[in-house]
Amino acid sequence: MKKFGLIVGVLVSFLLVFSLVVGAAEEIVIGVYEPMTGPYAAGGQMTMEGVNLAFEQQPTVLGKPIKMVLVDNKSEKVEAANAVARLIEFDKAVAIVGTYGSACAIPGSEVANKAGVPMMGCSPTNPLVTLGKPYAFRACFIDPFQGAVMANFAVNTLNAKTAVVIQDIASDYAVGLSNFFREAFIKLTGNPKSIIGLISYQTGDQDFTAQVTYAAGKNPDVVFVPAGSYGDAALILKQGKEMGITANFLGGDTWEAPEFIEIGGEAVEGSYFSTHF
Repeated sequence: MKKFGLIVGVLVSFLLVFSLVVGAAEEIVIGVYEPMTGPYAAGGQMTMEGVNLAFEQQPTVLGKPIKMVLVDNKSEKVEAANAVARLIEFDKAVAIVGTYGSACAIPGSEVANKAGVPMMGCSPTNPLVTLGKPYAFRACFIDPFQGAVMANFAVNTLNAKTAVVIQDIASDYAVGLSNFFREAFIKLTGNPKSIIGLISYQTGDQDFTAQVTYAAGKNPDVVFVPAGSYGDAALILKQGKEMGITANFLGGDTWEAPEFIEIGGEAVEGSYFSTHF
């Protein structure tokens, strides 16, 4: 509920701030591009609950009705860029909301910025979403902060001295968060060799035998999993526990979905992740 409240507050403020661009239009079109299908679907659906509530609470701006147009970006980069282009060119949206998933938000923000249409992301944490884009905004922390927080937690709360990282090489979000975590972990431990392993996988993989076998063989204090989606993370933890890994698993904000617990079951007990509230 706290997340919904945050989304509602951000969107209401967003509508008020950008109401100056609506001109003489009879209705104000706000475009929304979220992943309603694909590996990011749970995040997109949670975001849409907040978006819908925001529009219920703020149905007009400057006395004009707001029309919300939703396009499913299908959790895909190309679809995200196309969705924003359609919302701007065909639906004549004067502002864009979205999207969950930095991998989709980066190309989406590029399209919106080139068109001079403001875009507000509720949870895309990769710095590239807004970097050099004056029309792109976000309402959340960014990955340099998130990675440093998790490294600090690992070292100063869990007393970790070594870590293995299992990253989604196909996700801009995961690769970025992996880099920021490793950089901070090495700095905090004072040991350039404290990251004792780094191994990758691809979004949507189901069999993580190679990755968890590799991690188990390194015997780290913690295993950091900056997964591109909650489903991947849950399966990695499940298969990791089956492989006998006893180290604490750590992750980022993509873990925050009810489905993460449903898929991972008892394997997610004792793990930690950062999120937005």
